[in-house]
Amino acid sequence: MNDHQPAALVTGASSGIGATYADRLARRGHPLVLVARDAARLDALAARLRAETGVAVDVLAADLTDQAGLAAVEARLRDDARIGLLVNNAGAAAPAGFAADDLAPQYRLVDLNVVALTRLAGAAVQGFLASGGGAIVNISSVVALAPEWLPGVYGATKAYVLTLSQGLQSELGPRGIYVQAVLPAATRTEIWERSGRAVESLQGVMEVGEMVDAALNGFDRREAVTIPSLPDHGQWEAFEAARRAMAPNFAQEHAAARYRG
Repeated sequence: MNDHQPAALVTGASSGIGATYADRLARRGHPLVLVARDAARLDALAARLRAETGVAVDVLAADLTDQAGLAAVEARLRDDARIGLLVNNAGAAAPAGFAADDLAPQYRLVDLNVVALTRLAGAAVQGFLASGGGAIVNISSVVALAPEWLPGVYGATKAYVLTLSQGLQSELGPRGIYVQAVLPAATRTEIWERSGRAVESLQGVMEVGEMVDAALNGFDRREAVTIPSLPDHGQWEAFEAARRAMAPNFAQEHAAARYRG
């Protein structure tokens, strides 16, 4: 393993955002642990990155919605002291919402986008606390802030990722663990084909390399929340300021006057 950069474990690494993170982190000198279901694609990516960058690349084929697969990745995060960065990228979307005849795809989204992501973050935190620090990148979505854009639970799962990331940063930042939430807008990846939507029908689709490069720029700046497509960062700051301004008014002995009488 590289003596200067911590190893990075990247989930959903066989394509799209995960594969691009793997490429960029390898070029920064991070040894890698690549996680996804498709072992053949992982092996091909690992071979290319070893040849092009010289970093050590391990492959861990696992289905994160399978208990045994998830447990194996958790164990690697807890027990491998070389890992200092988790890119919690694995996720999916579904083609319909709660009006669909089959709701199983919605429930599978919760298993992957929420349960697996949470358990991996927890395992990483345990490992990082033992080794003295680390960083977690959680891939959320701008839909976390615009739940009306898509039906079903996708937006809700990504809102959870955003809130979890903010809570973890508040709790663990003082203990040497940096947590970044990345909120991409539409990005050109395979997720669209898998969710039954044509990416060609969308406007403002960002290329995946540009999105990841922007997210890593935010990572280097130690931003708690990075929205690569947002032109005016002041809008996010105003949104956060409005949220924080409400907080002192939540703790009231009585209901607000508009709800009484």
